Amino acid sequence: MSNTTGNADICVMGGGGHVGLPLSIVFASRGKKVRIFDINRKTIETVMSGQMPFMEYGAEPVLKEALAKGMLDADSVASCVEGVPAIVITIGTPVDEFLNPSLKAIRRCMDEILPYLADDQLIVLRSTVYPGVTESIAEYLASRGKKTRVAFCPERIVQGYAVQELQTLPQIVSGTTPEAEEEAAALFALISPEIIRLSTREAEMVKLFNNAYRYIQFAVANQFYLIAESAGVDYYRVMDGMQRKYPRGAVPGAGFAAGPCLFKDTMQLSAFYKNQFSLGYAAMLVNESMPQFVADRIAARFRLSETTVGLLGMAFKADIDDPRSSLSYKLKKLLGLQARDVLTTDPYVQNDPDLLPLDEVVAKSDVLVLCAPHAIYRSLDLQGKFCVDIWYFWKLEPELDAAGVIP
Repeated sequence: MSNTTGNADICVMGGGGHVGLPLSIVFASRGKKVRIFDINRKTIETVMSGQMPFMEYGAEPVLKEALAKGMLDADSVASCVEGVPAIVITIGTPVDEFLNPSLKAIRRCMDEILPYLADDQLIVLRSTVYPGVTESIAEYLASRGKKTRVAFCPERIVQGYAVQELQTLPQIVSGTTPEAEEEAAALFALISPEIIRLSTREAEMVKLFNNAYRYIQFAVANQFYLIAESAGVDYYRVMDGMQRKYPRGAVPGAGFAAGPCLFKDTMQLSAFYKNQFSLGYAAMLVNESMPQFVADRIAARFRLSETTVGLLGMAFKADIDDPRSSLSYKLKKLLGLQARDVLTTDPYVQNDPDLLPLDEVVAKSDVLVLCAPHAIYRSLDLQGKFCVDIWYFWKLEPELDAAGVIP
């Protein structure tokens, strides 16, 4: 499928995804002709019709304007990279069933575009990669007779707010050669207010350290919450005491820490460090235990075989539509082993045939669990149902717990 017209300045591979599409439309808004390369033809059709295929705040008007000005085209065949000066690849390195990094996707990507690469092109790796992958890609291309320049410039945006953050956050830039670094710096200077230059290995670790540190922070909060719960203490009263007018007491609230990046990148860092990243493994054990904790709390109060449980919010975090690696689905599986029924709802998630309307889930459930604290739930009528809210989203006072909220 091709919607290409003339030459392009930049080709974004995986350009219809959560990383690639916001980047594409931001570059287009800065006067660059951008080609979106994505094998998902339905996504291409959606984008070229002026619609975002997922939630991204503030993106659709920018997309429509770029299309109206002829600054975006799209294709689904690898030959579309031919002759494009800069190729941005938004394919990262996932972890396999052994929690080790898998390089199959990025190697397959390189093999697909290899026949169409020229020595005067720049390849920018954009998604998280295992340390050393950037250099290995450059070496692989060289072994195939290609002198294509290779850079690593990681994205560090919050999903749902990419269009804003791409234009306000500093951009890490690295290259396997000085020429690659210079070209990548000039490219991202078009959209970013500050360029931070590092070696490729330093840049790779910046992204992994950022995500692993955030994952550990969430684990600390969740562990504190579990400790407080075991002692019969309200964690959020403790947290208020820690933080109120005290500059060194910052700690997140408890909740489901999940998604397609934090867990994966923590495990990549552990694999790189020969599985000696004990803090990362400890964080995984804590964060991944939260659905079991919720299921156990419900089982302690109700006979699950006679109980219908409703899960509110199936996205991996609040106010987005992405269910990838969501712990809501882990909780659904755990409860499904014992509960009479498990009902699910989400106002944003698409392509899940099991999702029901919110009113129906609330009405039919004996117990409700707030899995993703979407803002739309703020004024929700719980109809007096018991609700597990580890986020403290509704901020009910302790004396109101008996009215239905399990703290």
